[in-house]
Amino acid sequence: MATPGTSPEAVVEVRRTFAATPERAFEAWIKPEKMTQWFARGTERNSITRLEADVRPGGKYMVNILSPDGKSYHISGTYREVRPPERLVFTWLWEDQPDFGETLVTVEFRRLGQSAFTEVVLKHELLADKWRADHNQGWIACFDLLEKVLA
Repeated sequence: MATPGTSPEAVVEVRRTFAATPERAFEAWIKPEKMTQWFARGTERNSITRLEADVRPGGKYMVNILSPDGKSYHISGTYREVRPPERLVFTWLWEDQPDFGETLVTVEFRRLGQSAFTEVVLKHELLADKWRADHNQGWIACFDLLEKVLA
């Protein structure tokens, strides 16, 4: 059921196959030294100035992003489910956007057969309609950076 200002179309879903085991792919989502290379950057031109992650159910994370034009952005959230190496669920809040509201991100890691390849499926839900396109583009760009990290 959609919340006010959302519709089923406001859900972002991104799928990508990576040349990595589920364990290695999952690690890139929970280790700050890996996350700073790709998580929430949206583009290689953005940099992470601070990233903290207490990866456990109820644990918090926060990310400060600096754009090339000197603007800072802040994201925070709470981990709801941490099930290595299969599933990660966390909330997502743009602290600089008071009308954004708390949203939900679910990431699943699926081994492809007996190979060392993993399909990562991300679903970002509870987005207001006006935020969908930006988040779809942002997650695709993050996955492009993640691919480099896992190469």
